[in-house]
Amino acid sequence: QVQLVESGGGLVQAGGSLNLSCVVSGVTFSTSNMNWYRQAPGKEREFVAAITWNEITYYEDSVKGRFAIARDNAKNTFYLEMNSLQQQDTATYYCNTEVRGSGDYWGKGTLVTVSS
Repeated sequence: QVQLVESGGGLVQAGGSLNLSCVVSGVTFSTSNMNWYRQAPGKEREFVAAITWNEITYYEDSVKGRFAIARDNAKNTFYLEMNSLQQQDTATYYCNTEVRGSGDYWGKGTLVTVSS
């Protein structure tokens, strides 16, 4: 059974930092690509960042230079380091992976609120 569990969300002032974690089970983590998405109130879920099994990273334009995605295969965990947070980063953040032949799997999300 594939499970993804996010943690690390919270309330932070604009300009601050947060680190999100996602613990993954039920997949061969070291050969899986991992993603972060977010959904702001009243908006559709959007891509934030991805890290491939061989650690190639991708970012949505608005977070480039501020966010960093990383993984620790020994812990079956991947991370999203978020710096210089802005109010528009307020959203529920979800971790995601796709299992070939099985589909997409999502965590339940962790809420990030950036205050002015």
